Amino acid sequence: MSDRRRQGCANAFYGVADYLALPAGMLLAAPFLLRHLGAAQYGVWMLASATVSGGGTVAGSFGDAVVKYVGDCRARVDWPGVTRIVRSMISINLALSGILAIALWYLAPYLTSHIAKADLDLKAICLQSLRIGSGLLLMRSIESVFVSTLRAFETYGSTVRISICSRTTILASAIVLTKYGRNVVWIMVATLFISTLGTVAQALALKNKIGRFSPIPSWHRKTVRHIAAFGSFSWLQAISGVAFSHADRFLVGLFMGAPAVASYGLCVQAAQPIHGLVSSGMHFLFPHLSTRYPVAPLSEIRRKLAMALMVNVMLVCALSLPLLIWGSHVLKMWIGTTTFRPQPPLMFPIIVCSFAVLGINVPAHYALLAAGHVRVVTYLNLSAGSVMLLIMATLIPEHGLEGASLARLVYGPITCLAYFYLYRIVWRAETHVLVPRSRIYESATTGTD
Repeated sequence: MSDRRRQGCANAFYGVADYLALPAGMLLAAPFLLRHLGAAQYGVWMLASATVSGGGTVAGSFGDAVVKYVGDCRARVDWPGVTRIVRSMISINLALSGILAIALWYLAPYLTSHIAKADLDLKAICLQSLRIGSGLLLMRSIESVFVSTLRAFETYGSTVRISICSRTTILASAIVLTKYGRNVVWIMVATLFISTLGTVAQALALKNKIGRFSPIPSWHRKTVRHIAAFGSFSWLQAISGVAFSHADRFLVGLFMGAPAVASYGLCVQAAQPIHGLVSSGMHFLFPHLSTRYPVAPLSEIRRKLAMALMVNVMLVCALSLPLLIWGSHVLKMWIGTTTFRPQPPLMFPIIVCSFAVLGINVPAHYALLAAGHVRVVTYLNLSAGSVMLLIMATLIPEHGLEGASLARLVYGPITCLAYFYLYRIVWRAETHVLVPRSRIYESATTGTD
């Protein structure tokens, strides 16, 4: 096996490990934490963690731009350009996360009054936890810059090991603190402290890769302008992704009530790893192609994409077939036949198929991002989500949960239209025009303002 292929396999393994580490750890720790914290405080912790996670997704959604442009700099051996991108990205992320952190700080009393209506002690715990989450949001946004830059160097091992170690330590500290009677506020403080150490560790890992660099934020206007031109679309994708992942449940609840949301949500949650695992495992394709596009011949790009698509189809089939065959039976044992029996028998297989088709889109998604065609990816995802919700709102009143699951089937095929665009710019191209060596961008990453 060649060194590049071995590195790709290692990066795929680390991507999957990074995807699985947190949910697996939470699943193992949940019984102990529920028993010692109680359902109310555990719920507060989940809410604070989800708030920080969602805010971090939005604030760190410019990470694709880092992967893309650092990859371009690698191809040109432009190390000062890498440093300018890192410092500019820290400024952008701090600006975004700062706005979200301030909003969370001032909205915390309002959220607390609705979460813990009568329990004064729980109100105090919830308020302090959310406000600590504001600081955690800032730290996570800085960490995401270092993580994205390391991934742009196709170095997943070090960053994933640090991430898994940090998450494991956070869970271990939560278990120890709750064992000795501490509340969620202590867990959030420990999380902030450990996350700060994790951010420093990611910065040191990046230093080992690119040498000494200054992490002080810098606003290099031309660099920021080009990062924003690409990153604004990935930011829009992040916003729409969060919205679309919750809007379908809202429609089900609106038309059918809370019990239907539980059944539908469990089916989606069980099938979602098909796309999640494939996407995480093949993320290495993005930085690899970002580096190869400016310098490699089209024949090499075509060969790599064809191999990626073949591996992708095999992975999707390997993950989907067991769920199609045994998934419904496992769900019945997991949530109980009484809850699952009234639901349409084909609902879960249809949802599995929808995520399988969406998983087929992964190589095209990363290839277009690497080539700089982020607008195509964004427009396809926005169109797919809008059409899915429109059809869902039409089918649910008449066909119930089966209509909701059928509506999900349109999302994947629409995003797979990316392959037609990719075919046009890769297989039908006569010269290497995938990523023009733009004089504007080169001026953006060289020199000073």
